Amino acid sequence: MEANFLTAVFLPLALFIIMLGMGLSLTLEDFKRVFIYPKAVVVGLVAQLVMLPMVGFGIASVFPLKPELAVGVMILAACPGGATSNMITFLAGGDVALSVTLTAISSLITVFTIPLVVNLSMQKFLGAGTTLQLPFLSTVLQIAVITLLPVAIGMIAKRYIPGLADKADKPVKWLSLFFLAVVITGVLLRERNSFISYVIDVGGATLVLNVVAMALGFAIATLTRLGEKSVTAITIEVGIQNGTLAIAIASTPTLLNNPTMAIPGAIYGLLMFVTGAGFAWWASRRQGLLKA
Repeated sequence: MEANFLTAVFLPLALFIIMLGMGLSLTLEDFKRVFIYPKAVVVGLVAQLVMLPMVGFGIASVFPLKPELAVGVMILAACPGGATSNMITFLAGGDVALSVTLTAISSLITVFTIPLVVNLSMQKFLGAGTTLQLPFLSTVLQIAVITLLPVAIGMIAKRYIPGLADKADKPVKWLSLFFLAVVITGVLLRERNSFISYVIDVGGATLVLNVVAMALGFAIATLTRLGEKSVTAITIEVGIQNGTLAIAIASTPTLLNNPTMAIPGAIYGLLMFVTGAGFAWWASRRQGLLKA
């Protein structure tokens, strides 16, 4: 797949399909749940939007990464949540309603926080004199178009043509996974000459980001005495990032247009299924033991 077609056409289309699939499972009630259990929502959002970028910054600073790869790690840390986290929460026996609520609200907020986090990261790792920046207003609008617009379309379909939305929900989710796999494969093939060195350079950093974020999410949710299902949901929401959005921000021509910065997101997209499946297995067994 040619690089221009991948980044200019296929990647935005893939993200649109993935976010549409998320919208098909959302209703306005998901946003109202913040008033039903505000403690769990606030804990989850603080962990996602405040703690996660701090963890990402620490990892990007400690690991001996090339500047572009360090920024790529920060882009990843700035893109929490996504439809994948909802699916893994379901498999783990967690609170799916809380997971969906956190994904929905964080998707609204990160439209504004992503350009701030990414621009600060580029100044830190690329140098204060770098000319590469995300213009705030145009970036907010572009992220909104490729994330919030398809979510809104999915929600409207769910509200006004629920029969069709319910029938389309599962096929769209499987199509989303297919698109995610193609995007990751396309990014890695485009950088195939340097793939092994990139895995060596940034594979450890992305794995540590994934595992540490999940561990801290679990610890914070446990210490704040949330229920077992809420702990599971928050652990996954904090630990599983929206790799497709991170890749889009890094490599889309109208955003950063930097393929190297997309590498952490692509490698992370492979690792998160392994760690997510492992945690889902452990959490489901743990809940079974607690019930017994």
